[in-house]
Amino acid sequence: SSGINAEWPLRPGCFKLSYYNEYKSYLSKMTKKRRNGGRNKNGRGHVKFVRCSNCGRCCPKDKSIKKFIIRNIVEAAALRDIGDQSVYKSYILPKLYVKLHYCVSCAIHSKVVRNRSREDRRIRTPPVRGIPGRQRQQPAQKANK
Repeated sequence: SSGINAEWPLRPGCFKLSYYNEYKSYLSKMTKKRRNGGRNKNGRGHVKFVRCSNCGRCCPKDKSIKKFIIRNIVEAAALRDIGDQSVYKSYILPKLYVKLHYCVSCAIHSKVVRNRSREDRRIRTPPVRGIPGRQRQQPAQKANK
């Protein structure tokens, strides 16, 4: 025997199928870090790519970290000066609406998201957001003994 499989010409798919089954059983034993695999794809097979707002990297739209920013076109320092010089007294300046897409690396680096412990990763409720213009209530501090 020269080391060549005698069944190979008869069943050309047997070689690939055995490797596929091994790989499939290997995947079923592997641990998963996240239930969703770090994506929000669910039943879709393919998702369009978006470019990272920071570095320009291509990243699937469902995997990218999204941040929606609403801010005034004019900064706060110049807002009063424009209001004084304006002919219209009750004119409201338009706002700037920007949706930023970050790749995972840039989101972690710029502290948009932070890594969490295994127990904290199970918490799926979004964090409490600070409402602009209002101050959050401070929790009562413990008295020192």
